[in-house]
Amino acid sequence: MRAWRIYCSRDSFTLAGHYNNTRPMPQHTAKILAVDDEPRLLDSLQQLLALHGYAITTANDGRAAIEQLRTDSFDIALIDLKMPDVNGQRIMRYVAENNIRTDIIVISGEASFETAVEAIRLGAHDFLLKPYAPEQLIKRIENTIERRKLKSDAVDIQERLKNSEKLHRFLVNTSPDIIYVLNEEGHFTFVNQRVHQLLGFTREELIGKHYTTLVHEDDLELAQYAFNERRTGTRATHNLELRLRTKDREGHSHKSFATSVMCVELNATGLYANTSGAHDNARRHLGTYGVARDISSRKQAEAIIRYQAYHDLLTGLPNRTLFKDRLNMVIAQARRVGQMVAVMFIDLDRFKIVNDTLGHVIGDQLLRAVGRRIQTCLREGDTLARLGGDEFVVLLPQLTHRESAATVGRKIIESLTPPFLIDQHELFVGASIGISLFPSDGNSDEELIKNADIAMYSVKNDTRGGYSFYTARMESTFSQHLDLEMGLRRALTNHEFAIHYQPQFDAQGQTVCGVEALLRWQHPERGLLYPGDFIPLAEEVGLIGHMTEWVIDTTVRQMKAWVDAGIAPPRMAINLSALDLKRSSLVGEITQALERHQLPGERIELEITENLIVQDINIATQRLTELARHGISIAIDDFGTGYSSLSYLHQLPIHTLKIDRSFVQDIVPERTGRSVIDAIIAMGHSLELTIVAEGVETELQKDWLAQKRCHGMQGYLFSRPLPTEAVTHLLEAAISRNVDVTVQAESR
Repeated sequence: MRAWRIYCSRDSFTLAGHYNNTRPMPQHTAKILAVDDEPRLLDSLQQLLALHGYAITTANDGRAAIEQLRTDSFDIALIDLKMPDVNGQRIMRYVAENNIRTDIIVISGEASFETAVEAIRLGAHDFLLKPYAPEQLIKRIENTIERRKLKSDAVDIQERLKNSEKLHRFLVNTSPDIIYVLNEEGHFTFVNQRVHQLLGFTREELIGKHYTTLVHEDDLELAQYAFNERRTGTRATHNLELRLRTKDREGHSHKSFATSVMCVELNATGLYANTSGAHDNARRHLGTYGVARDISSRKQAEAIIRYQAYHDLLTGLPNRTLFKDRLNMVIAQARRVGQMVAVMFIDLDRFKIVNDTLGHVIGDQLLRAVGRRIQTCLREGDTLARLGGDEFVVLLPQLTHRESAATVGRKIIESLTPPFLIDQHELFVGASIGISLFPSDGNSDEELIKNADIAMYSVKNDTRGGYSFYTARMESTFSQHLDLEMGLRRALTNHEFAIHYQPQFDAQGQTVCGVEALLRWQHPERGLLYPGDFIPLAEEVGLIGHMTEWVIDTTVRQMKAWVDAGIAPPRMAINLSALDLKRSSLVGEITQALERHQLPGERIELEITENLIVQDINIATQRLTELARHGISIAIDDFGTGYSSLSYLHQLPIHTLKIDRSFVQDIVPERTGRSVIDAIIAMGHSLELTIVAEGVETELQKDWLAQKRCHGMQGYLFSRPLPTEAVTHLLEAAISRNVDVTVQAESR
């Protein structure tokens, strides 16, 4: 290691010595400006600083130094004071006036105290006398660099603290929650701005006020437990729900909040203070702070969910769940005091006709209106509930006489007698009411509701309209009804259904012009059942669609077999239920059956009733038009018994009118009812429709219909509905020889 010496005079110094090339020199990123009017000294200074890794820029006079400071930035400036023209003092004044962030080290040969003071006053950070050892200069530079770094770090820390404070203030004041601090007595010492947005109070209105100013009186005990909390950490109170007062123009209302209250250490919030005493760890509790989050929307949603869980959304009445809860409470009370309880099961009469004819919107309005009328017949402590559809139940607690329930039943029936005016429609509905009594008719909610339901079914089956009390005999009838329903559900799987076919003959009764497919149920216990015994039940329990699909497939397959055998009649008539036409899958079921069995649509005729059409003329038009495109013909069954406008005969693709048997029975000399048939046949001829008469049983009826040019007839005069094998034989005989009316009559 070679020592360096700088020999300085007042005007110059020389640099000489040697150094060890094997030792790495420290690298610095500091930029240094060296200013001196002595060239040799400036060169030596540049070499020294470069050897220590500094980036050095030189200026040989004051003007050049100011120009360098104006155009570039330096960490340190080494300035000689005594220079011609622009001296060191002028340079320092320029640095100060222009707020240049450069630390100045004065290197001067003048050692007077006044010179050093003046240099410091002008902004010099250090003062070094010439001559000096190189180690002195390097040390001064290193100290200045370290001082600059510490100052920069301090400024950075202050800026970060300032920004952090701004951020925390922003977060606190823009928090979606209320953040508050209470002192030991429970008075507000801080609350953020969110309190004004959520509760309407300004911060100034709450500072110094006790927390009870905001808390709902019913929640004060819970609030006291929370706001006096002294525990810290995870054991602190949290997730307490309180109701806080809100300030508005109409007075005070309330909002619900989930409040978290916790205590923290002194260095976090200052809520604890160290106390001077024998124990160094003694602390004094100063208060609590917490966060209040608005959960009003959640509480409202929970209230809506609770309401929906216990109420019928259409009428606003209690639903089955709430009704059973109240019934169980009333039963328990009645047991203690020995009172009677009545349950009334109400089913509306004729509601389905309104709903199917005018639509669900009118039906819904009617149900709401019915609920309001029934409610007027009840006491304040009674309960009216809707179970669904057009079924209502009534709970009558604290009864002393059976007649009291009967009186309410009569009031309800009377209240529903006047018409309902719904959307300019005058509607009439009645009610069938079943009544069960506690304790005679059941000891549980399920028993009472079930037995009232049984009594209602008894009323509906017997008279339709009125009320009846439950009796044990009714359960037997109801049980048969349930057995029939269960058997109906098994009938398709067990292949208990069969098709019987009734031939249709021409006006002379000589030629088979068609057959009508009629569904039969071979019940394993009750024997052969006709459609009137089970079709309404199938519609009620939702099985009619499956049954119709089976009938279509079976009859189309049979018609194809007759076609292949060369004995097929011109067409096969298939009856549709009142619900079939509403099913969107109906057209697909029929056309797929035709494709599956390779039978043309012209071989099939569908029979529908007038009432079925009037329920929804738009749906009827759409479905029947689609079917007609496949060659399928449409017949109106029981024509003349409906109450609809005849305009549908022009709207729909109708091919056949079937005269109802009730009109055919009027064909006797002493009656005038035949004029109805005259009108039907005349209208059919004018519209170029085929006319078929049902229920022909006498020669007189046959001859009269033939005279009126009725195209076809069916009835017991010709043939009863026959099983497949018998009809097949009849068709074979009709083909092999022209079967006369007498022979066909014998087939009865």
